[in-house]
Amino acid sequence: MATQTKRKQHLNINATQMEIPPAGKGISEDFEGKLEDAQAQLEYLHKQREQLERQKTALEELNQRKQEFLNGQIDLTERLSNAVTTIDRELFDSKQEIEDMGQARESFSNHLKRIENLNSEAWSKEALKEELEKALGVLERAEDEYHQAIDHFSGTRRGQGIFGAGSSRAHHPTGDFSSMMKQGFAFNLPLLVLGALALLVYLLK
Repeated sequence: MATQTKRKQHLNINATQMEIPPAGKGISEDFEGKLEDAQAQLEYLHKQREQLERQKTALEELNQRKQEFLNGQIDLTERLSNAVTTIDRELFDSKQEIEDMGQARESFSNHLKRIENLNSEAWSKEALKEELEKALGVLERAEDEYHQAIDHFSGTRRGQGIFGAGSSRAHHPTGDFSSMMKQGFAFNLPLLVLGALALLVYLLK
């Protein structure tokens, strides 16, 4: 019968390896790590929120400045447009007024030459009546155009400067016969005086 040999095995185990870790130590360390991660995440989110707030504030300021620009653009565009329109109208009216002034000056100049060329001393006795009628016609036409010019330029600044304010010939309403006679006599008085002087000069020759 074979003899069984019993062998003893010796395990070399250190004392530290035999120690059992305290219960919960690994859990505590894991919790602290997660807490730190959460705090870091919260800090990151806080910074992100501050950045978004700054961006929001900057965007609101830009929108406000844009609205101010739009309001200013509309207001200034309207005022400048009105000013340009008014200036264009004034320039057109001034140009038309100057053209009318030029025509009035040319007409006055022509009438002035005709009046200056009237020489009652050169009229013969035979042609006195005819020459006198012509001369009175020249004066009447000149005076008519003069008063037409006054009426035309009465509402303008240049017209008042040239003809004076209130110098327009009045348009008299229909009245009694006596009043109309007085008005007609007052209007034709310069012509009558000129005719009388011409006749007197001729008779004294």
